[in-house]
Amino acid sequence: MLNLDPIHNLKLEVYEPQELVTDISVKNYLLFSQMNEEVAAFACENHFAEASNYYTKLEQEYPLYMLDEDSYDRLYNRFLELRTDKAIETMKEDSDEEDSEEDISLTDFLRTSSDILTSEESAPIIKFVNALFYQAVKKRASDIHIEVQEKKGEVRFRVDGILAKNADLDKKVVSLIVSRIKVISNLDISEKRIPQDGRTQIKIAGEVLDIRVSILPTFYGERVVMRLLMQSSQIPQITELGFNDSLIDDVKKLLRSSHGIILVTGPTGSGKTTSLHSFLREVEKPEINLITVEDPVEYKSDKIAQIQVNEKVGLTFAAALRSILRQDPDVIMIGEIRDEETAAIAVRAALTGHLVFSTLHTNSAAATISRLADMNIEPFLISSSLLGILAQRLVRVLCDECKEEDEIAEDFADDYGLSTDAKIYKACGCKSCNYSGFSGRRSIGELLVMNDSLKELLKTTTDEHTIKMQLEKDGLKTISLQLSQMLLDGETSLDEAIRIGLGHD
Repeated sequence: MLNLDPIHNLKLEVYEPQELVTDISVKNYLLFSQMNEEVAAFACENHFAEASNYYTKLEQEYPLYMLDEDSYDRLYNRFLELRTDKAIETMKEDSDEEDSEEDISLTDFLRTSSDILTSEESAPIIKFVNALFYQAVKKRASDIHIEVQEKKGEVRFRVDGILAKNADLDKKVVSLIVSRIKVISNLDISEKRIPQDGRTQIKIAGEVLDIRVSILPTFYGERVVMRLLMQSSQIPQITELGFNDSLIDDVKKLLRSSHGIILVTGPTGSGKTTSLHSFLREVEKPEINLITVEDPVEYKSDKIAQIQVNEKVGLTFAAALRSILRQDPDVIMIGEIRDEETAAIAVRAALTGHLVFSTLHTNSAAATISRLADMNIEPFLISSSLLGILAQRLVRVLCDECKEEDEIAEDFADDYGLSTDAKIYKACGCKSCNYSGFSGRRSIGELLVMNDSLKELLKTTTDEHTIKMQLEKDGLKTISLQLSQMLLDGETSLDEAIRIGLGHD
């Protein structure tokens, strides 16, 4: 039975008829699923010639339906994912039996494919690296670490801010994997003595993924860290960052200003860059000129002029900023204020009518003012240029399926100002959270808004403790206070709250 009118918006599940080799049918763009309780074949207009040619050779008859492009792509990608999962399983089984003498030539390495799931490459190292990216995306990893030790290597993924081991590697395979990564990142595969930084793009199931690569020579060989970056289209809106509603409202008020500095602070991996880019997305308009200086450019965007810092040729943050000010910008984003010169130019830009976004590595909003004063920014300049400071953290949220009640030890209760009979929970781990005990992360933050009482205080002091006392008097909810509330609400565990900064007032 042939039905050649395309069916729209049909969501189908993968079905593999026992009498067929599924890989061959997928290669010929003929897919199988169940419809109206019977097994049917599906094709699409673009690949109908290949699919119908293969269909006529089948021994058993199946009804054939046409799907619209979107429905077909969804089903096709599900087949590719399933095939990759199977390949990973067989690779794990085979690797114990024969890591042996597979000799991989340079020409094998240089062959690349447009989509790693559709890759037909035969070299096992190419397959392994492709599978590595695929697994990292599936597990929502932000970084892939390939490390080398005296007798073996290992792969670790950073998921929700925590590193977890993914696989052990044979020592001789590690250098082949590193070479493959260098090839796809356009790095020098013969240079093993100095650090190298690169960038690559891969395509998985139709999604383009940007990857930042850092290679570092160590005593036992080269180690690789790859950061998986979002596309600009995936950057969340401010309301999707996870902050509470009142903080988001206050941030939106600050973003309506025409000039001044808004700083986002916090340790590495606390989501500062994502917050800055979501701020840019909020203020983005066709009539506004937005320019960023970053090291490196993390989220590429078509609507923003982005400058990559290159210190080797003298293009530092400060040098780039000076040039930017002659480019008639309305909004400037500085990846990080690292030195006095950059801080001074950022303040001058804010005072001359530009809206400036940037980050600083400090632990609290109050500490940021002290840091600016340490960078020789006069207190009167801080109070007149600064609009607000958002100090933020990313906290792992307990999995609702498996969290269990916990008890607070007496000394912990004293140390962190908690009641010994407070009801708190701990992480356990189950299938739905990949046995980590946590499912995703949530942003929390304290927002300092430059008001009259703070401006008055800055006339006399820039002391962190004094500023903090004033902020709390003005009603600032500190990160420690919010962590304590999350703990008592059963949203996170005591270990996680302490790791993030419970009690660090």
